[in-house]
Amino acid sequence: MNLFALKNRIVVTCSNRLSLYLEREIRELGLIPVRVFKTGVELKGTLFDCIKLNLELRCASQVLFSLNEFRANNAGELYDFLVKMEWEKIIPADGYFSITSNVSNETITNNLFANVKVKDAIADRFREKSGSRPDSGADLTGAVIHLYWKENNAEIFLDTSGETLSKHGYRKIPGKAPMLESLAASTLLSSNWNRRSSFINPMCGSGTLAIEAALMATNRKPGLYRDNYSFMHVCGYDESFYKQMYRQLESQITEVKNISIIASDISDDAVNVSKINSGIAGVEDMIKFELCDYTQTTIPQENKGVVFFNPEYGDRLGEEQALIETYAGIGDFFKKGIMLKNSW
Repeated sequence: MNLFALKNRIVVTCSNRLSLYLEREIRELGLIPVRVFKTGVELKGTLFDCIKLNLELRCASQVLFSLNEFRANNAGELYDFLVKMEWEKIIPADGYFSITSNVSNETITNNLFANVKVKDAIADRFREKSGSRPDSGADLTGAVIHLYWKENNAEIFLDTSGETLSKHGYRKIPGKAPMLESLAASTLLSSNWNRRSSFINPMCGSGTLAIEAALMATNRKPGLYRDNYSFMHVCGYDESFYKQMYRQLESQITEVKNISIIASDISDDAVNVSKINSGIAGVEDMIKFELCDYTQTTIPQENKGVVFFNPEYGDRLGEEQALIETYAGIGDFFKKGIMLKNSW
């Protein structure tokens, strides 16, 4: 079995209700979704397509490549099917693998038990064929096998991502109550911002929204900030294809002049963290950071644009009652001066 020659079902997952923007991204890559649901998009393709999806998608969480579908009523039947699969043609004998799962079966009360059965089946298959087996553990740094098991329907995937794609790799210091990078990107895609006009981000926190805006404006993709994926640790992986894709990402970067991206925060720590994160992302020169109350954030007068707020609220920071005045002030800010078109 040559994994990279197979064309199978691919499921790209995302956070709840972000699939509309994920679907848009996938179509822009020239791939055709066959199903869209609240937490993902399904299509058909190869592992080469999975590599492209991993490197280019902003809104995704995991890219799952289907290896097999089967029926299993209990853990014994799960093991019996998986131990017959040719795992020696999927995971290198000297490699490392881990198991993740999404299980809803009345015979299983703990997902970890299902994970162990998958691991045991893989390990026993290797012992039977070669007398040795790859190492395994909880770290998602090698090949990652994902089990989806609902009632008696099961599907085993190669999780080609490993660590989640929701984190884009540049935010080394998250700050307080950070906004997930994939959510920030989806929010930007939902707006009418044209990626050339002004982008104003009061209450910037760790700078995620402003940084994602700069990344989009310059066509910098998440794959530029990461160098390890699960697909790199399976049999048949050709590093030359990955390097070609990476060079293509570099060549697509577009430097943009005369764009106003302004991010402000009243916290000195937040502004410093934002500057560090934007430096790691390589867009520090594109963003003007201001240490001030949000009401004092600069609004450029020369062109239209968008204002993005991700304000604090009671469940994340502060108390609900104390935020009433803040939210009223946000409304006043939108009325200030020559208003830019706002988008939330």
